Amino acid sequence: MTRSRFRTDRGLSLRMGGVSLGLGVLYLLFAAVLYQTPLGALGFVVVLAMAWGQWYFSDSLALKSMRAQVVEPHQAPELHAMIDRLCALADMPKPRVAIAVTDMPNAFATGRTPNHSAVCVTTGIMQRLDADELEGVLAHELSHVANRDVTVMTVASSIGLLAGFITRYGMYFGGMFGGGNRDRNNNGGPAFIVVFLVSLLVYAVSFVLIRGLSRYRELSADRSGAYMTGRPSKLSSALVKISGDMSRIPNSDLRESQAMSAFFFAPAINRESIGALFSTHPPLQQRLDQLAKVSAELSEQG
Repeated sequence: MTRSRFRTDRGLSLRMGGVSLGLGVLYLLFAAVLYQTPLGALGFVVVLAMAWGQWYFSDSLALKSMRAQVVEPHQAPELHAMIDRLCALADMPKPRVAIAVTDMPNAFATGRTPNHSAVCVTTGIMQRLDADELEGVLAHELSHVANRDVTVMTVASSIGLLAGFITRYGMYFGGMFGGGNRDRNNNGGPAFIVVFLVSLLVYAVSFVLIRGLSRYRELSADRSGAYMTGRPSKLSSALVKISGDMSRIPNSDLRESQAMSAFFFAPAINRESIGALFSTHPPLQQRLDQLAKVSAELSEQG
């Protein structure tokens, strides 16, 4: 695998390896339990098919969830020029470029590999940030793609969705494919109680795995993006602007974007809300303190 010029982060690599191992165990556990229920082999196939689909179509699904449109260079020349420059600096393939029409100031990266990825910005963030600040945000997002942590996050998020899907519709499918009434009456109830409990366990464990990886990967992307552009102060300025304006976004708009919050540059929550306690992102001050250290280090090197 060709390495980009973004700084490597051993801590991120170790965390991604640990999360991947944990996810593998969860998938096997989930599939084994489903195989023992009236769903049988069908349940196993459903889990594999949904996991594969979530991974393979991750970029398209993410863009559709935000109603984002892929734009060509003639439609957004300045945005494309920034990404062209950063990709050249980082020596990485250029992702698809998309814009979501929403006042919420944010950006995200998605995709299964660097060759099959997309970077999306909202009209809200383009209106609020100057060129240097936006470039810092784009460098942050491109580092997610280069480090492949966005791929691990996609898979990690999908297993929670699978657990919820099986919990909600398992009884229905079990009734359709579980065999005769006698078998369903004798075995269906206890079997799906087990599925329900295992689904809750899987969701809880995946929640912890996602939060642990997500917070660290944001710090890692801040560092990588700041070193790549050489202007950590601009990334700090972008963080302050976006975090301050997020409280002005209507709660209804924030709720609509909750499914993508883990992938955003800044969490789609009001900092004063209870959701901030369970945020997928580290506290703002922690991110600013880290960028200040990067700035000091670059000044010493200069």
